[in-house]
Amino acid sequence: MAEIVSPLTPVSKLECKAAFDNLSGDEKLYAHYLSRAAFEGGLIVLLQTSPESAPIFLLLQAVFSGQSTQELKSASDCTDDEWKALVTYAAAFYCNMGNYKGFGDTKFIPDLPKEKFHSVVQACSSYKTSETRLGKLWQSCCDAMYSVTEREKQLGMKDIGITTYYSANCTTEDAEFVKDFMTEKNLSPYNTRVFQRTDIDDTYELRLASVADKADPVGSEDDVACLVSTHSFRGKTIIITRGDYAQLMGRIVDNLRLAKKYASNDNERSMLDGYINSFTTGSINAHKNGSRHWIKDKGPIIETYIGFIESYRDPFGQRGEFEGFVAMVNKEMSKKFTNLVSAAEQLLPLLPWPQEFEKDKFLRPDFTSLDVLSFASSGIPVGINIPNYDDIRQNEGFKNVSLGNVLAAGSQDKWVSFLGDQDQELYCKLKVPAFEVQVGLHELLGHGSGKLFRQDENGQLNFDLAKVTIPENGQKVNSWYHHGDTYDSKFSLISSSYEECRAECVGLHLCLSHDVLSVFSYHGDAADDIIYINWLNMARAGLMGLEYYTPEHNNWRQAHMQARYVILQVLLEVDDFVKITEITASDGQPDLLLRMDRQKIATSGKAAIASFLQKLQVFKSTCDAEAATALYKRYCSVSDEFLKMRSIVLARKIPRRMFVQPHTKVLEDGFVQLVEFDASAEGIIQSSVARWLEYDEQLESEWLRDVHHWPYPPS
Repeated sequence: MAEIVSPLTPVSKLECKAAFDNLSGDEKLYAHYLSRAAFEGGLIVLLQTSPESAPIFLLLQAVFSGQSTQELKSASDCTDDEWKALVTYAAAFYCNMGNYKGFGDTKFIPDLPKEKFHSVVQACSSYKTSETRLGKLWQSCCDAMYSVTEREKQLGMKDIGITTYYSANCTTEDAEFVKDFMTEKNLSPYNTRVFQRTDIDDTYELRLASVADKADPVGSEDDVACLVSTHSFRGKTIIITRGDYAQLMGRIVDNLRLAKKYASNDNERSMLDGYINSFTTGSINAHKNGSRHWIKDKGPIIETYIGFIESYRDPFGQRGEFEGFVAMVNKEMSKKFTNLVSAAEQLLPLLPWPQEFEKDKFLRPDFTSLDVLSFASSGIPVGINIPNYDDIRQNEGFKNVSLGNVLAAGSQDKWVSFLGDQDQELYCKLKVPAFEVQVGLHELLGHGSGKLFRQDENGQLNFDLAKVTIPENGQKVNSWYHHGDTYDSKFSLISSSYEECRAECVGLHLCLSHDVLSVFSYHGDAADDIIYINWLNMARAGLMGLEYYTPEHNNWRQAHMQARYVILQVLLEVDDFVKITEITASDGQPDLLLRMDRQKIATSGKAAIASFLQKLQVFKSTCDAEAATALYKRYCSVSDEFLKMRSIVLARKIPRRMFVQPHTKVLEDGFVQLVEFDASAEGIIQSSVARWLEYDEQLESEWLRDVHHWPYPPS
């Protein structure tokens, strides 16, 4: 059955007006141009998602521009249900920046007949002036928009899914081959795509995202130009080129230059210089330099980050999706996170691994609560720990952010699935506060903890080989990261989910400390309730994670939900701790009831998580990807019992919330206006029409340049 987006999907506003109104004129201009840079870059996500995402976007922009949604509805012959289906699809497309879910990677299609959608295209005002162009756009994407062949149902490598990080003829073996080449050249994959040539045997194009599209050096700091050439590797040819998304990258750079005029300090200016250099030349080293200055920019009024960041949606776990956000710091909410940072060095020894497996020095990061103004990507998280570069995180530092106005949207839930009546009231009351604690621990002490054992280019180890032993068996360490290795490159296919699992386990383990909870002003019985709801929420999330498992291909489509399912399996190994029972609900249909014995959390529950967490860290520290993979695959396997539960989870699933974001624009007098929209599907469409061009010729040309790499229909 094809997946549609329910018209009952809740929509929330990203509330940030109060924080924005408190900014000075220059700060508003700084935020505006950073937002423009983020959203221009957000169009890249379309090109990273599916071959048809860009033309669908161009079509939607044309259809919904030029008249109000109400005027378009009146001009069409849609029934109320058909109209609701159309605007829900469009809103979901804009929120996910493509026709695959940003959280779960499954394709969704319109819930109205193709002919009816076409009639709406023909009824829009743009069709009267651009009939030929809209007709071509419709023909280029209408079949793919509705098609749900087995391969098209989800993102993935050749044969099991769709991906535009690689040409359609690339396999996992091809990705592995190119990875080995990039490791040898010490070249990061974050801003690259791979195209296997069809006109020349055994030849790959490895293309870097940049404004520059030639090998000629751009300025004195262009460290990529010398690599832009043809290379031989293991009997095959790899041609490094640059200029991927060049026209869109140019628009990002233009807006970053405008933002720089309103930067408030030298760190912000140097940060933007690094990003501008990176996006111009394709140099990840330049982006690292920008990130170094970003780390040093402590306590800014406006927080931002931009680039090719998270590798969740690359089926090989290497290449970064474009992401950019702009937010205002919520000083009152940030106080508790600042206190958590202050306590971090006392809390790290509570983690269940020897001191030798912890970083030599804890690099105190900035940790702030933010009210998001703009977030351009395939989805909006609730917390972030960045940058993702191992060498910077290990040796120089990182930042943590909690996205407070995103987190707050969850407080609107009044009832949740799979919990008994005795848990409903407490869960709905404390879900957001408990999750806030979990996010804080997950980001700061989860992603921010643990040492990677390394050997540098001179053969020097960063640990004492004679003294450090494996805590579980006392044996000497016999594996580590060599020069050029990264965690992502060694753990590749499991890297994202494994690291999220480790961070989630850190949160569960440390939330049991009343010293931690006192930082968040929870004491006594209130603290115990927060612990219970946090652990219960994790177990429930693990059960709900079954939605993101594809039994036909035995693969998981979402890193966080796979991690939570793994944790649930660990908890289920504890006798009489967590129980999941099939019941018949009041509607007469099968349901599930999850219960947890809260008295065992601090004893056998804690012991189980501590033991598992220690294994996760030891394997990560020692670069033992083989043992890590064996352990992780064992816990993420789905038995027949859980496959049966999966069918109930799918039948009971609740639509994932969508967010409508505000828009900023500069008026003639130089004043920046914040434009807000209704919390509805129509509001999401209106915000998107305001944000992007009605006809983006540059996006269209970027799409047309590469669409031949993915012949339709996919074979």
